[in-house]
Formats: sequence, structure tokens, C-alpha cells
Amino acid sequence: MLEALTPQPQDKILQLIALYRDDPRAQKIDLGVGVYKDATGLTPVMRAVKAAEKSLWERETTKTYTGLAGEPAYNAALTGMILGAGFADRAASIATPGGTGAIRQALELIRLANPEAKVWLSNPTWPNHPSIIKYLGMKMAEYRYFDAATRGVDFEGLKADLASVAKGDVVLLHGCCHNPTGANPTAAQWAELADILSARGAIPFIDLAYQGFGDGLEEDAAATRLIAARFPEVLIAASCSKNFGIYRERTGILIALTEPARKAVVQGNLNFLNRQNYSFPPDHGARLVTMILEDAALTADWKAELEEVRRNMLTLRRALAEELRRATNSDRYDFIAHHRGMFSRIGLSEAQVIALREKHGIYMVGDSRINIAGLNAATVPVLAAAIAAVGD
Repeated sequence: MLEALTPQPQDKILQLIALYRDDPRAQKIDLGVGVYKDATGLTPVMRAVKAAEKSLWERETTKTYTGLAGEPAYNAALTGMILGAGFADRAASIATPGGTGAIRQALELIRLANPEAKVWLSNPTWPNHPSIIKYLGMKMAEYRYFDAATRGVDFEGLKADLASVAKGDVVLLHGCCHNPTGANPTAAQWAELADILSARGAIPFIDLAYQGFGDGLEEDAAATRLIAARFPEVLIAASCSKNFGIYRERTGILIALTEPARKAVVQGNLNFLNRQNYSFPPDHGARLVTMILEDAALTADWKAELEEVRRNMLTLRRALAEELRRATNSDRYDFIAHHRGMFSRIGLSEAQVIALREKHGIYMVGDSRINIAGLNAATVPVLAAAIAAVGD
């Protein structure tokens, strides 16, 4: 049987990680892998997480299974953080293995409810989105999103493409901090986008992986809350990997908003999907998140550290834009200061990306997406000088 298997395409980011690891140069810079790093290059455990883990170690009395949907307290706490008050009667939810698990379960739910539904993705988007959709054999389409000339949102192209969405189609949206571009719609554009999707009878599906990394914890939830208030049905896949720094704990949630009378049936189907795919979801990270969000002191400390992380990335963005302005004697990279989140697609050719890697030991994804959090005060001018050196 196994002799019939053929090699699968390698993940480009994982390939990049291997190349970086094997590079013997001491001054190499990793801007590819999507994790937050502090000025020392480490991904620290947040203070509130450490405190919660210590408390959990002292208090925990069992490692028995949690519920199929995860612990109700976790689902309630995270749903509240994302949506605010007023959605309890509409929100069915399940704990998932990270944001990726939430996306997979959302797509499974879509396929279960409507096998003919088409899922629309921004072009570009996170590579796992189309990969999972293709694997599940679902219909897929793209809408324009990024303007390569302005390095901002191509909102006119987006509107033109979404005018073709059919009733019952699913439109996947990045709730904030678009990956891979870093470009986000304005509040006015979000409102107009909601009008378009509502008129088309579409189902919004929001990927919220970076809440708190852009303009602030509440600000980054604004678009998701707008959509949640406007539509009778919304899917939201959220991750705690970045904003709680618990990448390896695989902590996520899928929220399905529906009519109150239909909530029990939707919840039953979500439970069913968890049972089919992995039975009971992981609990350690979810329990830490719950402890933090239910304790006022831990919540305050976590929010303070998250704000430090966010401001550090904004400082790095401004510094890089300024260094590039000096190094290239142009304003072509000023957009970096206006993007939000961990990533920006900076507009280099594949040849330039290769030259940066081979000549300067600077690693980024082939489409020139860089992880801003992979920089520090010392490496910002190094990157700017290298970009200027590889030229146009």
C-alpha cells in the first residue's frame, strides 16, 4: 500500500528554517519564521503565563479528559475577549489545536453544512488556507487584496471581485494584521466590505491570529465585532499562539455565530467534528488562558506585556522605514511604518531575496514577506543596507 505514496511538496517556510539553521555565518538574520522574538532573539514566556503555570502546577489534581468542546470557561473567556458582551446566545464554540485546527474545523463544518459552498480567499493569503481547502476537495476562488504598487489594500479590486460572490459562498477575511502583507482595510472600508458581503448573501469567515499585535487588543477586534453584529452567521477561527506566546501549546478556538434557536444544533455538530478529528482538544494552554483572563491581576500584567510587544514591533517598523529611506534615498519603503502586525511584504523580486540570503545571510520568504519581529535595533540598519545593496 505505502509504495503508492508520492512525495508531497515541501513547505517553503520549513525549508527556509532548515537553510537558516545550516548556515554557519554568525551574523545571519532570520526574518522568515512567524514567531515573535525579543531583542535577544528569543521568544519569551510571558510573565502572566509563567505565573499561571506555577499556580496550575500547585492546584491541578487530575489530567483526565476535558469535554469534547473544551472547557466551557475557556470558550466563554476567549469568546468574550474576541467579541465582547452580547453574543452568548448566538455563539457555539470548540477549543482547537491552535488557530490552524480552528481553520480546519471551520472548513469541515462548511463542507458538512454545504458541500457545494465556495470559499473565497484574499490574494495573497496565508499558504495553509488554500492548502487545506484543496486537501478537503472544496471549491475555492480568490479576490484581489494587495496593490503591489502602493503596498496597500487594493480595495477597488477587492470590491470588483467580491461582486461575483454567490449567496451561501464563504469569504475568508483576516481580522487584523493581514498575513503575509501587513496591509489592512480602514474602518470605513471594513464597513463597506460588510455591506457588500451582506448584499451578496455571503458567510464571513474570519481568521483572527494576531489580536493585540496591530493597533491594540480592543482595536484589533473591531472589524470582527462589526461583522459579528451585522451577520446572522459568522465563523471565527482564533489563535492564542501569538498574543499569549504559547505557540507550542496549540491553543485556539472556533466560534460559530448563528441564530439562537439553531445554536444547540450547531454546537452538536462542532462537538461531532472534534470527536471525529482528535476527540478531546488539548487543555494545558487553554487552561492557562482561562486563568489569565479570569484573574484581574494576571489580565492586567498580560495586557501590559502584550502592549510592550506591540509597541516594540511599531518601533522596529518606524526604524526600518527610516533606515531604508536613508539607505535608498527614496520613500518607496515608507509603507512599512504604516503596516501592522508581524509581517510586511516589501516588494523585492525573488532574485533579490536570493541575493539577500546568499550574499548577506538574510533569510525571508520568496515573496519578500519579512517578520518584523525578527529584527532588533542592531539588525535594522544591517537589513536596510543589504536591501539597498541588492538594488533594483
